Amino acid sequence: MFTQNFHEGHGLLIQPCQSIHTFFMNYSIDVLYVSEDFEIVGMDETMKPAMVGKFHRRAVSVLELPAGTIQKTETKVGHYLSMM
Repeated sequence: MFTQNFHEGHGLLIQPCQSIHTFFMNYSIDVLYVSEDFEIVGMDETMKPAMVGKFHRRAVSVLELPAGTIQKTETKVGHYLSMM
């Protein structure tokens, strides 16, 4: 929030979380909704400022990424994340 951009290669993991909003943001983001076992259970691509994301019951965390990351990485619902 309140930043001017989201640097490529960076992300913000919000935990616990099942939904987000982009109020007070100045740019679009990609959003991954992640289950307890790191499965992607939902996505919002290029979510614009001042929007409310979907609610995902199975999600325990949300990963915010720079807009376009989902498309560049060909990420799909059902994929698993590896956290290092």
